[in-house]
Amino acid sequence: MRIGLLTDGGYPYATGESGPWCDRLVRGLPQHEFELYALSRSAEQERARVPLPDHVTQVRTAALWAPADDGRTYSRRERRRFTDCFGELVRGICAGLPDPFAAGLYGLAELARDQGGLYAALRSEAAVRALESACRAPGANRAVQAAQVADLLDFADALEVMLRPLSLDWYEADAPGEGLGAADICHATAGGVAALPGLLAKRFFGVPLLVTEYGVQLRTHYLTHLAAGPDQGPRPAVRALLGAFHLRLATEIYARADFLTPGNTHARRWQERCGATRDRLRTVHPGMEADRFAAVGEGADCGDPDTLVWVGRMEPAKDIVALLHAFAEVRRAEPRTRLRLFTLSADPGYLADCRSLAAQLFPDEAADRVTAGENPVTFEEIGGPEVPSTAEAYGAGRAVVLSSVIEGFPLTLAEAMFCGRATVSTDVGAVREVIGGTGLVVPPRNPSALAEACLSLLGDPERARRLGAAARARALELFTVEQNVAAFQEIYLRLLARGSERPDGAVPFARPPEARVPGHWTSPTWAPGPDANSEAAV
Repeated sequence: MRIGLLTDGGYPYATGESGPWCDRLVRGLPQHEFELYALSRSAEQERARVPLPDHVTQVRTAALWAPADDGRTYSRRERRRFTDCFGELVRGICAGLPDPFAAGLYGLAELARDQGGLYAALRSEAAVRALESACRAPGANRAVQAAQVADLLDFADALEVMLRPLSLDWYEADAPGEGLGAADICHATAGGVAALPGLLAKRFFGVPLLVTEYGVQLRTHYLTHLAAGPDQGPRPAVRALLGAFHLRLATEIYARADFLTPGNTHARRWQERCGATRDRLRTVHPGMEADRFAAVGEGADCGDPDTLVWVGRMEPAKDIVALLHAFAEVRRAEPRTRLRLFTLSADPGYLADCRSLAAQLFPDEAADRVTAGENPVTFEEIGGPEVPSTAEAYGAGRAVVLSSVIEGFPLTLAEAMFCGRATVSTDVGAVREVIGGTGLVVPPRNPSALAEACLSLLGDPERARRLGAAARARALELFTVEQNVAAFQEIYLRLLARGSERPDGAVPFARPPEARVPGHWTSPTWAPGPDANSEAAV
């Protein structure tokens, strides 16, 4: 089976959230042939690429960060065709109409396939005029009606980047049997722009489209702009236009995809609200390498009984401020307790703020040192001689705490469960689904509730041990690489079993893999000789 794997800002490069699970999926299915189609978000990202197995036959990369002007100019007829299609697209965006949006999107894709790239056309005066007309038209969203010229220009620039996959050469192959049109299945590893090539492959060639979302792109976009202050990020009209585009694109993806695999029930609810039907949905949890945590999870050492552990990226969404205030209450009740904060990466400004707050809450103790017994709060990095791995970080204490106000699928929580640790978590995202009764859950932004839950585990070692054992058993049942790979293998076969939707009536597996291997046996005039089955012939 040939799988066209579509990624955005991740695999096969060393950076990006989708990298680890994509690599585990590809390596777990060596019987299939993978072709990678990667959207790159920065030059820095492309400098390091992970080693790929032999059954990855090609990697094609499109840089969304670089200028894409191919010097293509349109004739008068082509410009008129562009104006009509683009006008439909922006009318669908501004008025929230799915049908005009889809008609304009596919019309622009067909124009790009027939006549070349859209870079110049999308940045032309005609595009800005069409966008302005759509914003001022009756029925347009009130927030976009106030858009000024600067807003229109900013959105046109952003729209050109987001629509750049329409102009790629991934659809019309230079040689037969190549490109997305020759794939048996297109698997988009994220929604949003990453799934656009899969939408076009489905429309042009009838290739089945599978979309996996471990973090819903529409939700991520909303949270990113909501988190920005009024003086940060795009202006209100541009935010409204960008939000409308992402909503319309998500709706189109969920309507056209043959199958959707959200990573958790929280993501699944978002997809259902945007129009995805339940018969095309199946929750597939991320697959994690359980062996990395086996030594800690199966060991007899339960960690320091007076230590709480936090692991993750230090950023505002993790609400370390609330955790520090909660720990101050814990410390008053249990003066021997320590809090060890292990950072995988950090927002420098937020890390400095948290260090400053820790110094204020514990003024008589050195909050920036890591000497046991002298300070209750430590900020540490994983990889040093004391804590060489993530597993050792989770194993350093009796309980692991998650204090986030925003979460998708809480990977650090699942890792703590593999390590057999009891957990205290805030009720956000997919936390309840992941925990499933094997940990304590409290409301977010409530330091008192967080402190009370932590104290209950610190004061009852047997309960903490039972919860940790149950958590490890649940993680081994639901969150391993094996269950993840088996689920996708089953879905791939199910999609092929539905039959072909290709316009040319092509049947999957009709062309054997050896037909694509260069050599004399691919010639139609070649016939096996009398010794074709001998060892010498092989």
